[in-house]
Amino acid sequence: MENNLKNKIFMKRKYLLYILLSIPVLLLSGCALPSRLNLGKTSGSGESISKSGFYFNTVITVTLYGTKDESLLDDCFSLADTYENYFSNTIADSDVSKINAAGGAPVTVHEETAELIKKGLYYGDLSNGKFDITIGKLSDLWDISTKALLEKTDASMIPSDDEIKKALTTVDYQNVVVDGNTVTLKDPSAKIDLGGIAKGYIADRMKDYLNQKGAACGYINLGGNVLCLGAKPDGSSYNIGIQRPFDDEGAAMLAVSVTDQTVVSSGVYERYFEVDGKRYHHILDTATGYPYDNGLLGVSIITDESVDGDGLSTTCFALGLADGMALVESLDNTEAVFITEDYELHFSSGMGTKIPYQVME
Repeated sequence: MENNLKNKIFMKRKYLLYILLSIPVLLLSGCALPSRLNLGKTSGSGESISKSGFYFNTVITVTLYGTKDESLLDDCFSLADTYENYFSNTIADSDVSKINAAGGAPVTVHEETAELIKKGLYYGDLSNGKFDITIGKLSDLWDISTKALLEKTDASMIPSDDEIKKALTTVDYQNVVVDGNTVTLKDPSAKIDLGGIAKGYIADRMKDYLNQKGAACGYINLGGNVLCLGAKPDGSSYNIGIQRPFDDEGAAMLAVSVTDQTVVSSGVYERYFEVDGKRYHHILDTATGYPYDNGLLGVSIITDESVDGDGLSTTCFALGLADGMALVESLDNTEAVFITEDYELHFSSGMGTKIPYQVME
């Protein structure tokens, strides 16, 4: 039953980012999902090695050039497995689950968990609470990921105003206190959910490991997160395709060229369900408790670390076009593309100069 659910997730998930071999040819394509951790290794005529796995409801693929050492891939997925068992709020004995179940008592966690929680609190401050890692109760109430897989939806799937108001009382990142490796939830009813930044953090740690081992060419693809190691084997940049929202074939709307950077997207078309023609997506407004309705379809961030791309893509979406773009312009080594409901593309000032791009026909 678990594998059947994951097959549905994989087949219905609309991937936001692609690696483009040469515009507009796709290097990666969809396939069935046979198992949780290991989707198999492939070799491309001796030019690359690759492995895929399933973590945080996302297919992760690591591809390396210039090496045949598949133990590097195995070690990357060991890292992913370790971190999922630290960060997941659905694994009963994870660090995050222990914090959520502690009833407000202090919990000692792994150093990486404390580090990631502090990063989440940083984005809470940066966004004035629009990015909030204590959104767990509200996210559980909506349960968008599950409802997005259903063939039929109706109004009964929309939480009531009273349920939403009750869940909102638990959302306040300032109730999270980190002291060294000890984490305390001052509101015992609150629930931490690190899903908004965990994938990026895992990708960054994979890259750190691969760089330490001398693997300096390849990429890590987490669906909405692509993190590139250096340049391609011929020294050129990687072309990352950003999906056209709601395109049935998942076609790219534009491609950006990056070297040793990450591209991370958040959008309303990744996970959603519809009732009477109205779309309910997974990016929830921490002020109202409902999905954002701000004229945006998606935001893509180009920056150096994937965890920051994660935090910024959600934060900038929540801030909206004007304020989100202003935030991007205030940050070093950060660029962005916003897609509005009219399918117009809006670029930060460094796009086209610092970050080359091509709009797809």
